[in-house]
Amino acid sequence: MYLSTGRAADAARGLPAPAAARRRPVPATVLALGLVSMVTDVSAEMVTAVLPLYLVTGLGMSPLAFGALDGLNQGATALFRLAGGRIADRTRRRKLVAGAGYALSALCKAALLAVTTPWQVAAVLAADRTGKGVRTAPRDALISLSCPPGEQGRAFGVHRAMDTAGALLGPLVAFGVLWLAADGYGAVFTVSFCAAALGVVLLALFVREGPDPAPRLPTSAPPAALRSLLRIPGLRRLCAAAALLGLFTVGDAFVYLLLQRCLELPYTAFPLLAADTAVAFLLGALPMGRLADRVGRHRVFLGGHALLAGACLLLLAPAPAGSPVAVAALVAGVLALVGLFYAATDGVLMAAAGPLLPEEARTTGLAALQTVQALARFAGSLLFGGAWTLWGPGPAVGAAAAALLLSLVALGTLAALPRARSGPGATPGSGSRSGQRPT
Repeated sequence: MYLSTGRAADAARGLPAPAAARRRPVPATVLALGLVSMVTDVSAEMVTAVLPLYLVTGLGMSPLAFGALDGLNQGATALFRLAGGRIADRTRRRKLVAGAGYALSALCKAALLAVTTPWQVAAVLAADRTGKGVRTAPRDALISLSCPPGEQGRAFGVHRAMDTAGALLGPLVAFGVLWLAADGYGAVFTVSFCAAALGVVLLALFVREGPDPAPRLPTSAPPAALRSLLRIPGLRRLCAAAALLGLFTVGDAFVYLLLQRCLELPYTAFPLLAADTAVAFLLGALPMGRLADRVGRHRVFLGGHALLAGACLLLLAPAPAGSPVAVAALVAGVLALVGLFYAATDGVLMAAAGPLLPEEARTTGLAALQTVQALARFAGSLLFGGAWTLWGPGPAVGAAAAALLLSLVALGTLAALPRARSGPGATPGSGSRSGQRPT
């Protein structure tokens, strides 16, 4: 198959899949990290909900410049994910490394109060995303190591659901602050900083890092671990698939700008678009995680990108004229598909990778996968922003949808090849490995 999943890795390691009735309660580490992520996402999404409109409409950024900024945010995380993962694996201090990332992002919220130009804002956002890059892999490793391989999808689904609850509340809080405060943007940044600081306190007080059975890596060890991780066939295939699909992923900020421009939505409603997306993500995260544990994580991951392609096709539909109900239905449909796309891909990708990786290098392996995806999305943001500038929004969305669908067809075809080769005439070693259930 093309994408390896937890079930195949579990079988290879001789681990039985636990019965649904015997599932343990969600680990306290997962719940505590979910609470930290929820509060932090309130902070982050308050800023994210207002910036696209502010930069493009208020400060006059072109779609190409905004695509570069959006890509810079993705690239900034990519540059530091591997460093954060490597440090966390070497020191076995995953909580400390994650806490440093959360603290840096909190300080950046305060710094937004002091900057005044678009590229000063961009520099602060790059530092903020650096904090996110440093913390993400150690946090996901803490989640992965806290539960058995057969329950990875559920654990990440619970965490992403709690995280998305914060993503839902953030735009609503931003909307309320803009409505009430005279200095709207300054007030948003101040409240955002307070929420981010609370997240750091919650991490320090409630997240417990369990004992690590693996010995610490010597600080003088050569950087061969990453190369050895990339020799794992399942991880290589996950990286390749995440890169290909990430290259043609249309970011949610672009989706919101497209909806606002094509449907002429009022500016005051712009933050609510992110809230609607978060509702779909919140409702879908846990069911998608459980579905991935049952039917195979690669199927859910690919299906999530098919949902994003459907959202792009909906954006190409003619704008309803004179019918508020039709406009609301179109907006709700697009945002629901985007939210379910994130629910089916974000935590599911990490759940697919976790059981493939040895415990002593799990943070580095997850960071490598996240880095590949972030770099692909960085390139994708530049491509989409350039296509919008050169061709206009409609052709850019159509090209992205077509490329995404072709990529899914290619990955689906490659996933079927091992099963097609297995049979009476198959040569030894072809097809699925003995004892592994195709997923």
